[in-house]
Amino acid sequence: MIDIKQLFPSFLHPMLRSVPTIRPPAMENTRTETFLITGGCGYFGHRLACSLHKKGANIILFDTVPSKQEVPEGVVFVQGDIREYAQVERAIAGVDCVYHIASYGMSGREQLDRHLIEAVNVQGTQNVLQACIELGVSRLVYTSTFNVVFGGQVIENGDESLPYLPLHLHPDHYSRTKSLAEMAVLKANGTALKDGSGVLRSCALRPAGIYGPGEQRHLPRIVGYIEKGIFKFVYGKPSSLVEFVHVDNLVSAHELAAEALTSEKQHRSAGQAYFISDGRPVNNFEFFRPLVEGLGYPFPKLRLPITLIYFVAFLTEMIHHLIGPFCNFQPLLTRTEVYKTGVTHYFSMAKAKAELSYEPQEYTLDEVVQWFRSRGHGKKSNSSFLTRLLLDILLVSAFVAVVLSFLPFVGS
Repeated sequence: MIDIKQLFPSFLHPMLRSVPTIRPPAMENTRTETFLITGGCGYFGHRLACSLHKKGANIILFDTVPSKQEVPEGVVFVQGDIREYAQVERAIAGVDCVYHIASYGMSGREQLDRHLIEAVNVQGTQNVLQACIELGVSRLVYTSTFNVVFGGQVIENGDESLPYLPLHLHPDHYSRTKSLAEMAVLKANGTALKDGSGVLRSCALRPAGIYGPGEQRHLPRIVGYIEKGIFKFVYGKPSSLVEFVHVDNLVSAHELAAEALTSEKQHRSAGQAYFISDGRPVNNFEFFRPLVEGLGYPFPKLRLPITLIYFVAFLTEMIHHLIGPFCNFQPLLTRTEVYKTGVTHYFSMAKAKAELSYEPQEYTLDEVVQWFRSRGHGKKSNSSFLTRLLLDILLVSAFVAVVLSFLPFVGS
């Protein structure tokens, strides 16, 4: 039997913040499967919950704050902090499968809060694993990241045989802690459950950057830069390729992974990791061209060297460390984001297709453009007022001409 304390290095002791313990509502005893989603009130968690709910499952959303989006009737929200074991334990009691997607520090200013990143990503995952083992939850799907193997080096069509990037080479604390958490999740696979009902089956999905209508982490930040006139240049080689995954493709992959943990599917995903994307490598900036132009803005023609942008990102991080404690300074880019967007790294979907029957559907940014436009985003044309004025003048002129045509002509 694996000691849960051995799944993480002993030197990791994040500071935990106490929050009130909340007992989730009792679930009815039915044959319907019950899924708990940590971080379930975020964009992806909400989308996954809606999909599972439509298929008749019972859903529990575990998060620190309620969802800002409309939650289907019957979906249960349990407020709690993943860093507090007692709250995690109470939320997990009685569920059939856990989707552990809660994390912190992916992008922007939050990448620089090392203590909170470690507490959520490492201690939080330890709490989820321990609760599953203690309470007899037999399935766990962990949402990991490409970054467990990527640290700024070129990767072309990589697969799951790639080794983890050595921890000291990770350029950011988020990627390092996600790597530690994934290792722990996969190591825990096969651990005997305390109630004697069997063993824990666990797997990990490594998604690319998520996009879709309503995405609230990356896309609003990009649109903000566009609207403020900051998006005036691109960087890196035009030939550099990265990947993205539409939220619905990622939902499908998670559902398939959970199903592949069952005995009916011979537990084929147990102990395994899978890269998940749309399977269409593309230049990062070209991917967003339809969004930029769809909102009525010109696409930048200036291309700068990635080394220059990396240096600027380094300077802004240093500024953050100096003045961050005193003011809300948001770095334009971090060094990690420069690597993620400007250095080629994409992966094969062969394993996910073969073992999960994952078949990504094709999507465009059309829905995303319409979502932003429906909320008032988009360049306001300076000529719109003049155009309306000219049309009004033409209509009035035409009306006057018609009226005058009925008047008798007076000759000299």
